[in-house]
Amino acid sequence: MINPDLANIYLICFLADLIRDRHHVAIGANSPAPTAAALLARHISKGRIDLTILGSRRYNRFSGLADFWDLASRGRFDGFFLSPGQIDGQGNINMVGVGEYPRLDVRWPGSHGSPLLYMMIPNIILFRDVHKRRIFVPRVDFISAAGFSPPGIYRPGGPSDLVTSLGHFSFNRDKGRFRLEAVHPGHDAAEIAANTMFDFDRPDVLPTTSLPSTATIDMLSGPTLVELDEIYPQFTKKLRGALASGIVSNGDERARRATGT
Repeated sequence: MINPDLANIYLICFLADLIRDRHHVAIGANSPAPTAAALLARHISKGRIDLTILGSRRYNRFSGLADFWDLASRGRFDGFFLSPGQIDGQGNINMVGVGEYPRLDVRWPGSHGSPLLYMMIPNIILFRDVHKRRIFVPRVDFISAAGFSPPGIYRPGGPSDLVTSLGHFSFNRDKGRFRLEAVHPGHDAAEIAANTMFDFDRPDVLPTTSLPSTATIDMLSGPTLVELDEIYPQFTKKLRGALASGIVSNGDERARRATGT
């Protein structure tokens, strides 16, 4: 089983690679791993990617959330992350709670603008650092935002990818369906199927995601964590501890043993 400290490092590096070709990526509140990935992607791109990060003094030029919604509505962002409490096979997300609305058994913080953002921002990555059946359900208990829209509806935005602790899915908007693209080191398709309550497509031969390069790890451990510390100091401390334990690159035998590869 993969070391949980390694998992954070590899997920951040994988997310950074997914957004490396974006122009302007937005990050919402309480999103430490996506924030780290966005900062890493910006450093890898040598500053080409523009970032808007809520909670950051350097990367948040807005006076309030109204400016954020305005830019999203005008198509200024081409990347965003959401971490819903429930996700179903059609890409619908639930950020409200579990149970029959309004008498919910479990209450979450709420949708917080996700219906607008899910409609208007393209290339949204759904991200969960755990992969459990209670998250990936046949049908969400409450639709905070729909995964796709019927023909004739203007919708530039929506999900493009789903990344979890076990693997990477793409989302086909025409089919309204996920496709498993790769598993992370130390995991397999059977484990993903056992922990996913909806059906999904998959290739005949399923690849494994690559471990990060030495250059990527160096970029993460250096300038990326310096900037991340301003926004998420406790998360940064945890990452520094993981990196200090010997997590380096895809050429490191210790990393291979820790991930079971």
